[in-house]
Amino acid sequence: MNVPHVFLFFHLLAVIIWVGGMAFAYLCLRPAAGILSPPDRLRLWQGVFSRFFPMVWVAVAAILVTGFGGLINVGFANAPRAWHIMMSVGLVMILIYAYVWFVPWQALKRAVAAERWPDGAAALGRIRQAVAVNTSLGLLNVAVATLGLAA
Repeated sequence: MNVPHVFLFFHLLAVIIWVGGMAFAYLCLRPAAGILSPPDRLRLWQGVFSRFFPMVWVAVAAILVTGFGGLINVGFANAPRAWHIMMSVGLVMILIYAYVWFVPWQALKRAVAAERWPDGAAALGRIRQAVAVNTSLGLLNVAVATLGLAA
C-alpha cells in the first residue's frame, strides 16, 4: 500500500458518501416521504440533512485534498484529461452544495423552527432541484472516471 492508493481510497469513499447519499435521498427517501403530512415531511428532511450535510463537508474536504493531491503528484500538465474534467465538474458541484448549505438549508431550518410550512416546502424544493443537478453531475464524474469518456 502506498500514498496514491490511500488517497484514491479516501477520494472514492468521499465520493460514495456524497453521491450515494444524494442518490438515496432523491430516489428512495423523497418518494417514500411523500406520504407524510407537510410538517412531518419537513421535520424528517431537517433531521436527515442535519446529519448528512456535515458528512458532505467532510467528503468535500477529502475530495479536494485527495484530488488536488493526485494532480500535484503527477503534475497538472501530465494529468489525464479525465482528471481535469472531474476536477472542473467537482468544483461546480461544491459551489452548488455551498449554495444549498448557505441559502435553502438555512431557510428550511428557520421555517421548520417557526412552523412556516409553505416557506419550508419552498426551501426543500430548492434543495431538491440542486440535489438533482448535483446527483447528475456526480454520476457524470463517475462515468468519466470509469468509462474512458475523456480519452
